[in-house]
Parts: sequence; C-alpha cells; structure tokens
Amino acid sequence: MTNLSWTISEGLTPYPEALAAMEARVAAIRAGTAPECVWLVEHPPSYTAGTSAKPEELVETRFPAFAAGRGGQWTYHGPGQRTAYVMLDLTRAHGTVKPRDVRAYVHGLEEWMIQALGRFNIRGERREGRVGIWVVKPGGLESKIGAIGVRVTRWVSWHGIALNLEPDLGHFGGIIPCGIREHGVTSLHDLGVLASMEELDSALKAAWDEVFGEAPEALAAQ
Repeated sequence: MTNLSWTISEGLTPYPEALAAMEARVAAIRAGTAPECVWLVEHPPSYTAGTSAKPEELVETRFPAFAAGRGGQWTYHGPGQRTAYVMLDLTRAHGTVKPRDVRAYVHGLEEWMIQALGRFNIRGERREGRVGIWVVKPGGLESKIGAIGVRVTRWVSWHGIALNLEPDLGHFGGIIPCGIREHGVTSLHDLGVLASMEELDSALKAAWDEVFGEAPEALAAQ
C-alpha cells in the first residue's frame, strides 16, 4: 500500500494510547495491511522523554512524564499544540526524500513546518545545533515554535512534530525543552496570529504536498 491517510482525533488523546496506536499502525504498514498515515492529535498536559533526555532536565513534576522511545530530549505536549504523528514507509521515496535517508526525512519534517508557518506570514527557521523550528520575535529574541522527534523501526517512521498554536507556554517551565536553557518558547497566538486549530491543520495539509510530493486524502475525523 502506498496511499496516505490523514486522521484527526477529537478531544485529548492520552500519550500512552498514542504510543500503542502508533506501534500497531507501524506494524501494519510494514506488513502491507494499512496505508501510511499522518495522525493529528492533542494530548493532555504531559512531559515526554526522548532517548537523550537527562533526568535533571525534568525540573517539575506537575504533569505525568512518559518515556517516548523517540530521539531527542524532553518535550511538553498539551492542549493548544498540534502534534502530528507521521508514519511512512521510508524504503520508498517521498517527494524529494530519497529512500532510506533518515536525515533527509527529518529535513523534510522541518521544511513542512516552515512551509505551514509561512501561510500565516510567520518565518520559521532552522538553527545549527538546535533541533526544531525557531522564530525571531520583536527585539531579536529567538524562541522555539515547533519540535521534532522521530523514531524509525525497520524503515517505518513514527512520532513526528509538535507545533505550538496556543498552548499554555508556562507549562514548558517544567522541563528544559530539548536541553536548551538560553532560549524561550512561543506559539502562533503568542506572535499575534490568532488562527484556529482547523486553520493550522489546513495549512499543514496544504504544505505537505510541497515537501513530500503526495496529495493527502480528505482529512477524516476519528
């Protein structure tokens, strides 16, 4: 199967349920019994630890913390943040991403967020040595607006991106996000762009084809 399905889950999806659902879908993609998938969710307030997370960088335990199994360090998930789990068969090409090229795949996820933000006249940028997508706020302060954490199991990707629409930015204070102490966190609403989650989803959908070269099916509610 090579067709791509998009799904939006309504409400808040507990993080352990998302992990279990992704594992099942990845196995089905690998077996050829399910199509590749982009799954859009929101989580209850949670901290998740990647494989490089340091215990001392969880500075508060006000929300549940989970081992994610993805790459990267600590990340916050919560209401008002769009998390997109991307499950693709990386043994084949996706747009300009060549088969079995994980570095190019991660670059593609970055570009996907940059292109989606551009639809709101927000300039998202990469930074050498810093994971994720960054914006320069008035006054020159650099803040993170989008996170990336991936895992690849037998050449099927899972986990993905988290883009801040209007989360409670104070909740990021419980961790040192991605191990970076000297920069802040921002969101579309914090930047004055009062878009809805539906508008952000539409921007992500429109930007997908520009990066990965495949027009998604209509978004389906789950």
